[in-house]
Amino acid sequence: MSHPNREGQRVPAVIFKTRAGGDWKDTHTNDLFAGKTVVVFALPGAYTPTCSSSHVPRYNELAPVFKANGVDAVVCLSVNDAFVMEAWAKDQNAENLLFIPDGNGEFAAGMGMLVDKSDLGFGKRSWRYSMLVKDGVIVKMFIEPDRPGDPFEVSDADTMLRYINPQAKEPEFVTIFTREGCPHCFRAKAMLKERGIAFEEIRTGQGTGVSSRTLRATTGRSTVPQVFIGGRHIGGADDLARYLGLA
Repeated sequence: MSHPNREGQRVPAVIFKTRAGGDWKDTHTNDLFAGKTVVVFALPGAYTPTCSSSHVPRYNELAPVFKANGVDAVVCLSVNDAFVMEAWAKDQNAENLLFIPDGNGEFAAGMGMLVDKSDLGFGKRSWRYSMLVKDGVIVKMFIEPDRPGDPFEVSDADTMLRYINPQAKEPEFVTIFTREGCPHCFRAKAMLKERGIAFEEIRTGQGTGVSSRTLRATTGRSTVPQVFIGGRHIGGADDLARYLGLA
């Protein structure tokens, strides 16, 4: 089965049944795309291995770079219901993405991307692809090749970013080791937030699965916070303040 390339065409006009603040909300295609530049990546299903381990995390990591390069929103689309998509978004900590449930597969069908995965017990699902949409018109599509299984070769975030801007600078990833109730950890996180720097927080201590021994083995120190930027160990809160030019 071939999957059509719809570049130059408008996205299908559908109404997505979404959830907002505990209530049902009808979200029309125009709400997502009209007057906006949007990156969409569609995938077979929430919680599935490739989607959870690679597709969603990398788009979430690069979402700020997309936005710095003229993209208004990054949308994750899947043939799942609103409750599943909402839970998956929380599980993934993907705060930079907009998760849209194509519960009835209407958008996927309109794109010519609805496929039968009944052999896996999935029923009808979306083929994996990504696209750049400007004011409702599809500018570029990256469609996974027609092969058995779930190929993942061209719809990734890096391929889309290279298309939008081959010289785009990726962010330096930040990780901070913290402990519950630590005032210096709170100060370090506040400094990062003040500068608009996204970070991954790894909590240490009892019940977290990260012991003081692990902290020492990883950072060479036993105190928190410990901050890493771009793979380089910065140190504690005072060290971070100097690094950011705040001290």
